[in-house]
Parts: sequence; structure tokens; C-alpha cells
Amino acid sequence: MPNPDTPSRTDYAAAVEGLADRVLGALRGTGDPAVDPAVVASQVDEAPDPKVALAAVRVLGPDVFAPALLAGVPFGPGDARAVAESLRIFPPAPDAAPEAAWRDWTTVRLLARYGGGSPDSTLTDTPEDTLGVREPAPPGGTDSPGSPGLSWRDLSLSMAQLSPLALPDVDGPVHETALSRLRDLSRGTARAMLRRDYPTAARLARWLACALHRGARPDLDTAAVVRHLELHCGGGGRTALDTAVARGLLDRSQPQRPGGPTA
Repeated sequence: MPNPDTPSRTDYAAAVEGLADRVLGALRGTGDPAVDPAVVASQVDEAPDPKVALAAVRVLGPDVFAPALLAGVPFGPGDARAVAESLRIFPPAPDAAPEAAWRDWTTVRLLARYGGGSPDSTLTDTPEDTLGVREPAPPGGTDSPGSPGLSWRDLSLSMAQLSPLALPDVDGPVHETALSRLRDLSRGTARAMLRRDYPTAARLARWLACALHRGARPDLDTAAVVRHLELHCGGGGRTALDTAVARGLLDRSQPQRPGGPTA
């Protein structure tokens, strides 16, 4: 018989959506910094079950830093401690899939970048040793997103799972993969749009917008894709956050002419 005090999947899903909504509010500037200066820490402190809230932090991973990276929203010591605590309570699995390993690695590196003002020195001193996260092997293996043997469909699935890495001022082998296989990602985005799979389309649109931000030219009119998502993707917090990040990257990029790079 299930324990009534044990959180359910619904509880975890609601916590993820709630945190995504709060991060989205910070990214859009709809929150009041004087009242709610610490987005992540406030979510954990106010949660009925802090452990469930910390699990949500682990799920969003690098995206909890999106307001800081895209809008300059302060990421304070309380936020840094909450992210570090989430990694300690839910440590990365040694046999995690490559996508999970890259999300964890990026989270730790961003934590090291934004944890400098924290009184907890373990947030900045060799975070990979402190938090038990090691840099994943570079893409290129048969199971990695950078493998040339991956079909465009498999690549799109993998890169959709890696969408939290599609942020400004974040770089690495996964971003090189996105640039080298931009046509395949454009194809995957178009397929998701045609299928009205807006969550996947929003995640892949982040990579297209990230490529534009870096000066590349996707084969898809990324601005049109993002506009469509803003109108039709619905009210889900995570999809709305993915779309807002794509919009933020587009706003930092040179405008793309309709019809893609050949127009």
C-alpha cells in the first residue's frame, strides 16, 4: 500500500512546472526583485516539501541560470546554495545517459561561475570534485549526439534533451555539434512543428536561435518558428520557458530574412 506521505509523480511534475514558471517570470521581468530576489532559493524555501523542490531544480538544470545569462537577473548566494544542495541530495548517476551527464556538467560549471559571492567556499573550489560531477567524454561515440552515424531524427531527439545547454555564454562540444549539424536540427524542428509537438519544437528552436546568436544561418526561418510557438504552444511552464529562451537568443542576434539563408 503506497505511503500517503510519499510524493507522487504529480507532485514532482507540479514542482517542475512551478519552478519553470518562476524562472520564466524572472526572465521576463514580471517578478518583484525587492520581494523575491532569489528565484531558486525562494522556490525551495516556500515548498511544502523542499526535497521535491530540489528535485525540480535538478530537472531544470542549467535553465535556472537563464534569467542571469539572458537578462542579467542577480543569481545570489541563496540560489547557489539551493543548486548545490540539489546536486548533493540527488547526485548524478555514474551511468547516466550522455545527455544527463552534459546537463549536470553545465549546471556545475554555471554554479561555479555564479557562486563566487557565496560564503560557502565549496561552491567555487573545484566544483566537479566537491559535487561529484566529472566532465563527460567529448561527443563522438556511437551513443553521443555528435556521432556522425546518428540519423537526423535521433540527433534531434538527443539535442532536444540537451536544450538547457542552448544559452548565451555557454560553450562546449555539444554546441559545436549543433553548429555542424544545423541542417539536421532545422529538419527536426520542422517535423516537430508539423506534428504540433510544440515542446520538442521549442527545445530545438533554442538550438537554431543559439546558432543565429553565434552568426550561423539555419535552414529554417527561426523567428517565424518562435512567433508560432509563442502563439500556439499553450500554457506549459517548461515549453513557455524554452520559447522565451529562444526569443531571448533571437533578440541578441541579427535578424534572419524570411525563407532562411538562401533568401
